[in-house]
This record gives sequence, structure tokens and C-alpha cells, in this order.
Amino acid sequence: MSANYQNLRYWLIVWMYLIAFGHFAVGVLLAWFSGLEIFNQYHQSILDQFAIVHASAQNLQEWWISLFGATVQNLAIFMGVLTYLGNKLRSATVWMWMIIGLVIWAPQDMLISLRIDFWLHVWIDVVALVLMLPPLIALWLIDRTNTYKQG
Repeated sequence: MSANYQNLRYWLIVWMYLIAFGHFAVGVLLAWFSGLEIFNQYHQSILDQFAIVHASAQNLQEWWISLFGATVQNLAIFMGVLTYLGNKLRSATVWMWMIIGLVIWAPQDMLISLRIDFWLHVWIDVVALVLMLPPLIALWLIDRTNTYKQG
């Protein structure tokens, strides 16, 4: 592998670790701080989509978002481990499974948000895909030669 590809691969791996860390940080934020006043407008915007005005609904929503935060933390750990394995093994298969996971997750997540016309989540998903798919595809392309030589 040429030095240019090695350098590119190195920075793509660093980027994927940063993405995993970012997911972990967001997961902590959601799990432990979703009830802070700074998130009230966000909570209200979701409740408005369902025309819910009952005060206890926000408490339930904060609970669900906290639960989701813990799930995002777990996903971040898996993402970090897969990045580590993809890096160490130089396996295109690891990158492909991460790509498949995103391609399965994103349309469903977007559709769920679109059902209630909640575009904020759709745009967050689009940003996530833009930040993760190109590096994963590049890593798959770089490492697939190595994978096929071993296989």
C-alpha cells in the first residue's frame, strides 16, 4: 500500500474513533442530562408534533431519551471496537458490516421521524450518514485488497 493510502487510512481511522467518541459523549449527555432546562424547547417540539400538552408527558419523554442515551453509549462502544478490529485486521469485512448497519438503520430512523413530520431528526440522520458513510466506504476500498489476498 502506498504511503498516500497509508496516511489517508490513518486519518480515516482517527475520524472513526472521533465519531465513536462523539456518539459516546452524546449518549452520556442524553442519559444523564436530558432533563436540563436547556432541552425544554426540544422536548416541547416533539410533544407539539403529537399535540400533547400534559405536563407529565415531558417527564416520560425525558425518561425515554435517557434510556436512548444509554443505548447510544453502547452503540458507541461497539463502533469503537469495530473500528479497532477493522484497523488491526485491515479487514474490509468489518467496514462493510458497519456500512450495512448504517444503511439498515438510517432509512428506518428517518421514516419514523417523517411519520410525525419531525425534520430535525431527519437532518441529524443525514449529517450522521455524511460523516460516517464516506470514510467507511473509503476504508472498505482501501482494505478490500488486503481482505481478498487473505481470503
